[in-house]
Amino acid sequence: MAYFKRWLEHVGGLLFLALFGVFILQIGARFLWNQPLPWTDELAVVLYLWVIFWACAFMVPASSHVSIDILIMQLPPSLRVWFHTAGHLMLGGLALMALPASWDYLWFMRREATAVMGLPLFWVFLPLLVALLMMVVNALLSVWQLVKTWRSIP
Repeated sequence: MAYFKRWLEHVGGLLFLALFGVFILQIGARFLWNQPLPWTDELAVVLYLWVIFWACAFMVPASSHVSIDILIMQLPPSLRVWFHTAGHLMLGGLALMALPASWDYLWFMRREATAVMGLPLFWVFLPLLVALLMMVVNALLSVWQLVKTWRSIP
């Protein structure tokens, strides 16, 4: 499992490196040679989407996401666990509810393409579906971990 996680992190790093390379190429073409390359703008946007959704799905743990839990941290541990469980169930449930409509939209967009490079929009926005699916999986795993701690909390 650790090898697979490391591989996913390497893919995310390569996506970010490609984004950085395209960005540098875009700046060089625009300001050094006064020849803007239209495809670099489009590819930078596509890579940015992929980097964000890939990192959300596979690289950033739930504990590192921004959360406002000032009030929850004031509760006793038993109530805190219940609130965290409810929060994970709601987040996972919302992501699960969004999956069918997201898939329908992606499947509809498969015949549309980007303006310059002609990339099918299905592949451009596919990481959104992966991120939603991983949100459901991570929510289920978090709830499972919280359920195991219920017995140990006074």
